[in-house]
Amino acid sequence: MRFLLRGFLIWLLACSASLAFGQGLPVPATRSHSVLVLGDSLSAAYNLNEKEGWVALMAARLAAKAPSKTGEPAWDVINAAISGETTSGGLSRLPELIAVHQPGWVLLELGANDGLRGLPLPIIRQNLQKMIDISRQAGAKVVLLGIMLPPNYGPAYATPFTAMYQQLAQKNDLPLVPFLLDGIATNSALMQPDGLHPNAEGEPWVLDNVWAVVAPLWGGLPATPTPTLPHKGGGS
Repeated sequence: MRFLLRGFLIWLLACSASLAFGQGLPVPATRSHSVLVLGDSLSAAYNLNEKEGWVALMAARLAAKAPSKTGEPAWDVINAAISGETTSGGLSRLPELIAVHQPGWVLLELGANDGLRGLPLPIIRQNLQKMIDISRQAGAKVVLLGIMLPPNYGPAYATPFTAMYQQLAQKNDLPLVPFLLDGIATNSALMQPDGLHPNAEGEPWVLDNVWAVVAPLWGGLPATPTPTLPHKGGGS
């Protein structure tokens, strides 16, 4: 009896340890279709209607995939982005978000506000790494969304800041969106007057930057063509 009890305890501890690190059981199909977006104002539809933001547009595009025809469960997109969020704030919120939503995917879009404040890069990198680790330990797959700082921050800080995302992606073997606002940030027709946030016309372009990376990961979802890029004074 003593040996049976001891064996049961060892098995229970092993299962607990495996589950803690997301290695015990395969991810259920419903979780593989659950996406948590952890970000800042760039993902929170800043100064726009929530439905105009790229995260809501992504949810709508996934819904249009018509899961009833494929037999797959419907996609669930949770937007946990908050305007003004930092990597330390995201790190403090992430464990509860994962516990509540149990996502299969985490789209990590943070660091812009840290960079705008000139915080030390090792701290930003450490916080991002911790969020990657927490997500993976919970069994979620991570997609890293890279950010670039405005040119006036100077190459001594802005260049290694940009490189930080590529380095984290390489170190952790993560899919990477190199620059979330690629093709948008320098086009005034797609940006709000502050020069930092996309307008309603720019948000679909943000989605396309993300979609180009996630579509192959999510079962080879079809690409959606983007209309001709608008131009107006000052844009490029």
